[in-house]
Amino acid sequence: MYRKIFTATSVVLALCLSCGALLAAQRDRATEKAITEAMKSLDEYMVAFNARDPKAWAATLSYPHVRMASGSVRTWQTEEEYADYMDFDAFAERFGWDHSHWVSREVIAAGPDKVHFNTVFSRYNERNEKIATFNSLYIVTKVDGRWGTQFRSSFAP
Repeated sequence: MYRKIFTATSVVLALCLSCGALLAAQRDRATEKAITEAMKSLDEYMVAFNARDPKAWAATLSYPHVRMASGSVRTWQTEEEYADYMDFDAFAERFGWDHSHWVSREVIAAGPDKVHFNTVFSRYNERNEKIATFNSLYIVTKVDGRWGTQFRSSFAP
């Protein structure tokens, strides 16, 4: 009788371990897909930023969108609100900016619908001279089926 109980327990344990491994593999695939999609979203973010297109740039964000920089925290509730806020001509004039590029984007935490990135980006002038480099934290989320940056904390002004 104990042999049957031991055998049955062994089978159940083996099934549980197999199911656990399968769920972990599915989680890993979901997380890897999330990282790929979040990275693509960051690429689109930078393309829209460099195109100086406030509507396209706002569309690369998740809302509410939060930015922590220069000693303050700002929140935008909608794409329209964000697009109306951004004035690329004033930004370019203020900082001598022409374009920006990612220097690095390192995943520091990830799940199926949220990825945290330790990022570094640089700003360049019209002569392609680097004018500044900033470390930052970007949290990219999947909201309503779409990936976008929802939180940014940087040392950029």
